[in-house]
Amino acid sequence: MAAVLTTISQRLRLLSRLAIALVLCLSLGLTACSSSAGGLTGNYVEDTVAVADSLLATIALGADDPGRSEAETQARSLINGYMARYRPRSSVNGLGSFTTMQTALNSLAGHYTNYPNRPVPDALKERISKELKKAETNVVRGA
Repeated sequence: MAAVLTTISQRLRLLSRLAIALVLCLSLGLTACSSSAGGLTGNYVEDTVAVADSLLATIALGADDPGRSEAETQARSLINGYMARYRPRSSVNGLGSFTTMQTALNSLAGHYTNYPNRPVPDALKERISKELKKAETNVVRGA
C-alpha cells in the first residue's frame, strides 16, 4: 500500500511540474508575441519615420487641446519603446539619424518628466521639430 501511494505521489509531482512548465512556456510565448514596444515594427527606417511623425503631431497640439495629456502619455511610451529597441543595436546607434533622433527624444522626454503639466515651449518645440525632421530625412537617405 505504501509503495502504491509513493508511486502516485511521484506521478502527481511530475504532473504538477509539467503543468507549471507548460504554463510558463505559454505565458512567455504569449508575452513575446505581444507588441509592448508601442507598435514598433522592428524596421529601423519605418519606426524612425513613424515615431518622428507621431511626435511632431503631439508637440503640435495646442495647450488647451483636451487630448494633449493622453497624447503626451502615449508619446512618452513611444519614446521609451523606441530607445529600448534601438539604443542597444550597434548597427543603428552609430548612425547620424539615430543620434539626431536620440537628441530630440531626450529633450522631449526631459520636458515631459520635469514639466508634466506644461505644454512644450515654442523654442523647444521648434528645435525638436527641426531635429525630428532632420532625423527623418537622414534615415530615409540611409544615413
